[in-house]
Amino acid sequence: MGVTEILLVRHGESAANIAASRAEAAGAETIDVPARDPDVQLSAAGQAQAEALGAWLRDLPDDRRPDVVWSSPYRRALDTARTALRVADADVPLRVDERLRDRDLGITDTLTTAGVLARFPEEAERRRWLGKFYHRPPGGESWADVALRVRTVLADLERQSRHRRVLVTCHDVVVLVFRYVCEQLDEERVLEIGRTEGVRNASVTRLVHDGEDWHLADYNLDAHLRQEHAPRTDEPSAVREVR
Repeated sequence: MGVTEILLVRHGESAANIAASRAEAAGAETIDVPARDPDVQLSAAGQAQAEALGAWLRDLPDDRRPDVVWSSPYRRALDTARTALRVADADVPLRVDERLRDRDLGITDTLTTAGVLARFPEEAERRRWLGKFYHRPPGGESWADVALRVRTVLADLERQSRHRRVLVTCHDVVVLVFRYVCEQLDEERVLEIGRTEGVRNASVTRLVHDGEDWHLADYNLDAHLRQEHAPRTDEPSAVREVR
């Protein structure tokens, strides 16, 4: 039997999250991101959120603590994992897996909704026609592409025999796609969840396996942020883009 519990964590707030929020609010066409997507760092708030996550891990009973961590290689996710493990003083393996990376937005990367409409109107129309789940911007990925990645990760987790509980630090679209795959959701339902209850920074989503199927046990848990006086944020991302 492989992994029986998955704790999915969206990275703490990043500098790009803040830049995207400002650009959308200002009606700008471009987002002034500080680095390429894999290199974007946590904001000060994101760092505090990662530390709060570590405090939560530290206080878990022994039989609830993860015995391995898998992380996206993107800096904001990896730093969330490393900070949390340091605060928790947890000596567990940390595995970096590129399949857990954020969705690639291709030619629409660093553009706001207004920017896509102004610069790629035909692409915006194609997205409206195909829908968010299946639209693949040139050079990028669709949600369905991310689902293929997640399915292979899940197969590896179920096949291995060394660990039972895994903490996965990743990105909001990856968290939602894990739910899509494990709960056997349809396109409409997973997009509705993203639209109405987006994944909060440093929140925890828990999936458990009963020997037959995966089930959702908890979603968007963030009481640890309040307990540690860390800010609660739900910044713009690929999940609720209008592209």
